[in-house]
Amino acid sequence: MVSRPTPARVRLAAQRVGGHLAAWRKLQGLTAAQVAERAGISRGTLRRLEQGETSVSVDVLLNVARVLGALDRVAESLDPYETELGRARADEVLPQRVRP
Repeated sequence: MVSRPTPARVRLAAQRVGGHLAAWRKLQGLTAAQVAERAGISRGTLRRLEQGETSVSVDVLLNVARVLGALDRVAESLDPYETELGRARADEVLPQRVRP
């Protein structure tokens, strides 16, 4: 399997997310070791997430967000009905699948 390079915008977003998680951790006075243990991951995995490495799984991201009390905010940030487009189309029934 050939892997494609990660787009620059995705790398930058991963770095921003990682930085935000590190800030949440520090604001709560938690050490990296404490967060890693509570999330069931290694300290190295947490370091990779906080540094914005894109190879860290979504499961890890969500578990760390849960430990930091930010899981609901992560889920809500992706709510399409909190956008102008989503609100404009809220009355429409979403199809089960979209085909080309």
